[in-house]
Amino acid sequence: MSASTSKGLSLRRIRALVIKESLQVLRDPSSLVVGFLLPALLLLLFGFGISFDATRVSVGLVIEKPSPETAWFATSLSNTPFFNVRQASDGLAFVDDLAAGRLNGLVKLSGDFAERLARGDTAGIQLITDGSDPNTASLLSGYVQGAWSSWLQQRALTKGDVAKTTIDMNPRYWYNPELESRRFLVPGSIALIQMMIGSLLTALVVSREWERGTIEALLATPVGTVEFIIGKLVPNFALGLCAMAVCILAALFVFQIPLRGSLLALIGFTSIFLIVALSIGLLISTVARTQFIASQMALLVAFMPGLYFSGFLFEVASMPAPLRAFSAIVPASYYVRGLQTIFLVGDLPSVLVPCTAILVFMSVVLFTLTGFNTRQRLD
Repeated sequence: MSASTSKGLSLRRIRALVIKESLQVLRDPSSLVVGFLLPALLLLLFGFGISFDATRVSVGLVIEKPSPETAWFATSLSNTPFFNVRQASDGLAFVDDLAAGRLNGLVKLSGDFAERLARGDTAGIQLITDGSDPNTASLLSGYVQGAWSSWLQQRALTKGDVAKTTIDMNPRYWYNPELESRRFLVPGSIALIQMMIGSLLTALVVSREWERGTIEALLATPVGTVEFIIGKLVPNFALGLCAMAVCILAALFVFQIPLRGSLLALIGFTSIFLIVALSIGLLISTVARTQFIASQMALLVAFMPGLYFSGFLFEVASMPAPLRAFSAIVPASYYVRGLQTIFLVGDLPSVLVPCTAILVFMSVVLFTLTGFNTRQRLD
């Protein structure tokens, strides 16, 4: 291979390597599974299986002294799409369910609830939440406060009065007005899919050649290092773009994710990230000589950092300083940021240009390391 590098690149040799690698990908069922079945499973998991939206929270409603006011409030609380309400006259009836996790919280109306409302005092209402799940507890607190404010407004309108409020808020949520978690989970899952396809498939390429013994025949040919790298990456790059097309169609028509940016920007940005993922996989494949070791290294180096440090599942800003510094070298963090911007905001240069520049720099560094690390002869 080293003798041909001085003669320049040969399109004929590159074309032969691309055809050979493409046929190998098509004949290998594992490549098609990773390229198409795995993306479908991940999209279904993050699109339908995982959600941060508490749509049906189980709540215990304790009414110590029934009255028309408490019945009215109970009906209003039960008619909201957020609560699954169970009623009792004593809070002890719900203690075991709250401890076992069958209830997310308790709403307790005191015995003088109606009297306090009649006097215009603060109503005797208490909220008890399960603090073992802080996210659900916070959502439940917000939902109950919203339901209480809405009920006070309805009660005031019925009586012809004006509800007493200290603050008049009119919240607006940009880019995701429905506050659906899938709108940022699906773009994040696309980043994991592209990283998995690029790093895992390419990591198995050269290691599979070492296992099968076909690398000897390849090394005996006048193929240069750059030609070798291009021949290995082009088929997997095409497979990654095909998987991306499937992801885009699923995001738009299955999960109803809006695409406010241009399709051209999405494809171009994805292509740059895919090159980074492919170069990571090829660098791994030049180190590992077995497919098992290559796959494990791909999971540890590419997939796991992308899952935990990309920012689409866990907030990076809340992590300790060393972990925030580590997230700066995780390519998926820039891709997730760019994808969410393209889908939910649009083609925003202040976000896309820096992310693109960093990914291009990463691809150059990784390709350089791969070129140096590619074996020129059998050890």
